[in-house]
Amino acid sequence: MGEPREEKGDTRVPPSLVRYELLHEDASGTRARRGRLHTPHGMVETPIFMPVGTVGSVKGVGPDELLTLDAQIILGNTYHLMLRPGDDLVGEMGGLHRFISWDRPMLTDSGGFQVFSLSEKRKITEEGAAFQSHLDGRKLLLTPERSIEIQETLGADIIMAFDECPPSTESRAYLEKSLARTTRWLHRCVKAWRRERSSLFGIVQGGMDPQLRKAHAEEVCAVDLPGYALGGYAVGETPEAMYEGVAYSAPLLPRDKPRYLMGVGTPVDLINCVEQGVDMFDCVLPTRCARNGLLFTTEGKLVIRNATWAKDPRPVDPACSCYTCRTFSRAYLRHLFVAGEILAMRLNTLHNLHYFLTLMKQVREAIAEDRYASFARDFREKARAQEAERTRTK
Repeated sequence: MGEPREEKGDTRVPPSLVRYELLHEDASGTRARRGRLHTPHGMVETPIFMPVGTVGSVKGVGPDELLTLDAQIILGNTYHLMLRPGDDLVGEMGGLHRFISWDRPMLTDSGGFQVFSLSEKRKITEEGAAFQSHLDGRKLLLTPERSIEIQETLGADIIMAFDECPPSTESRAYLEKSLARTTRWLHRCVKAWRRERSSLFGIVQGGMDPQLRKAHAEEVCAVDLPGYALGGYAVGETPEAMYEGVAYSAPLLPRDKPRYLMGVGTPVDLINCVEQGVDMFDCVLPTRCARNGLLFTTEGKLVIRNATWAKDPRPVDPACSCYTCRTFSRAYLRHLFVAGEILAMRLNTLHNLHYFLTLMKQVREAIAEDRYASFARDFREKARAQEAERTRTK
C-alpha cells in the first residue's frame, strides 16, 4: 500500500532495428539453441560471449585484435562513460562506435548495477538513484529517462532498461517493492526510448524466489521488446543456486527473442546456462583473470606466476591457436608477469578471450549437430577432474 500507481503507457513497440532469428534447437535433450542477432552494425551468432569494454575499451586489447579474435559484439558501461569522458563528448565525436573505432555491434548496460553497488553512496527513490561519483564525489541522479538518453547518445545497438538489482538476501517485502518499481521504471524507459538507432532490452529480476521471478517475467515480457535479460544472478549465491534459478527463469522469456544472462560467468557457467536456453553472456572474468595471471586452458586453469613455469618452453595451451600460444612460451610469459611488464597482461588477455570465444564457437557447433547434451556433460566432467587435480597439486 502507498506505492505509486504503475504508469503503463503504450506497450506497443514498433519494429525494432535488432531482430532475433532462431535457427535451431538442440535435439539431444537440452534447451540449448542456435540463433542470429541482426543489428545495425552486423550479425551476431548465438550463443555468444561478449567481452566487456567498461570505459570504451576492452582492457589491454585494441579493436584490431578483437577483430582477429572474432569478437562479434562488445559492451560499454553507461555509469562509467557518463562520468568520464561524458556522454555529450562521445556524442560530439560521432557516438561510441566511431569514438573507439569499433564497427561491429555493441551493447551498453543501463548503469543500474554499478549505481546500486555503491551501497552507502546512493539512495533509491521512485524518481531514480541519487549517488556520489566514485571519481570526485559529485552528487548525481540517474533516472530511467537519463539512462536511456545516455545510452542513445552513446549509440549502442542494444541498450538496457534501468533497473534495480537488489541482493537476494533482501527481505521478500523489499524485493516485491523493488520489482514493482523496476517495472514502473521499464515503462518510463519505453516512453523515453526514441528507437532511432538503439534497441531496448528489458530485465527480469526476482532474486532466488521462483514466484517473484515468474511474476516479474510476466510483467516485463508483457512489454513487446526486441530482447530480454535475466539480472540478479552471480551476485553472491552458490553456482548451484544460480543454475537452478536460470533453469527455472530462462524458459519464462519469449522463445522468439534473445535471452541475455547478465554478468555470467565462468566457462562452466556458460556451458550450464546455454543448456537452459540462454543466448547471450557477458563477464569481466577472462580479462580480469588475465591481468592477475590466471589463464584458462583446455587442460585446466594455469597460474602463470608459479615458479614451476620458469623454465617451461611450452605454450600456455598446446591446443590453442591464439597469438600468445603460437608465439611465446610459459617461461617468457611468467618472466613478463613477475617483472610487472604491461605486455604480460595484454598477452594473457588475448589468450583468455580467445579461449572464451572459441568455447562459444564449439558450443554453437555442438547445438547445430544435436550433440549438446554429451558436449556439456563431457566438458563438466573434464572441468571437475582438472580442478580436483589442480587442488591436489597446489
